[in-house]
Amino acid sequence: MRHDLSIAVVCSSNQNRSMEAHHLLSKKGYRTKSYGTGSRVKLPGPTVDKPNVYDFDTPYEKIAEDLRNKDMSFYTQNGLLNMLDRNKRIKGNPEKFQRCNEEFDLIVTCQERVFDQVLEYLNEREQVSMNLVHVVNVEIKDNHEEATLGSFIIYDLVEKLSNTEDPPSDIDRVIDFLEKKRDRRFLHSVAFY
Repeated sequence: MRHDLSIAVVCSSNQNRSMEAHHLLSKKGYRTKSYGTGSRVKLPGPTVDKPNVYDFDTPYEKIAEDLRNKDMSFYTQNGLLNMLDRNKRIKGNPEKFQRCNEEFDLIVTCQERVFDQVLEYLNEREQVSMNLVHVVNVEIKDNHEEATLGSFIIYDLVEKLSNTEDPPSDIDRVIDFLEKKRDRRFLHSVAFY
């Protein structure tokens, strides 16, 4: 029996890790949205100390256009233009988690700092419905290869959880199983809407 879970995937800028998982989960038929928790969207620039910075409401196409105008060859070679092309096929622009009013059954974060920010936001806002949400962190390095591998780990989590008898009761067992299978430590907490 497959449960129809509502899922959010969250990274810092809603560009790479969360969008790769959003893409895979949507292709597999899961109701998925993705977000970032950073103050602004940051993408690698020509040097480490010169990132490209955008507001969260900036359309992916505008970001790609800006990067093409800055150095099309460089941003093609480092994969950012391909990533932005994928992103704009999924949704119009990066979204900030702290502006989201939607409720999810499961929120998967891609970095411990993001996990902490999501929990802080959920715990500081006024609880209205008191519906439970599980928040799980799957630590993923922010590069293209790790984002792809991480999206399969997130898919594994969602697939196993959605096929249990009672996902809220079975989540700890699923996480224990995946920690052993993937030789990774997952963080897990709950919050209320």
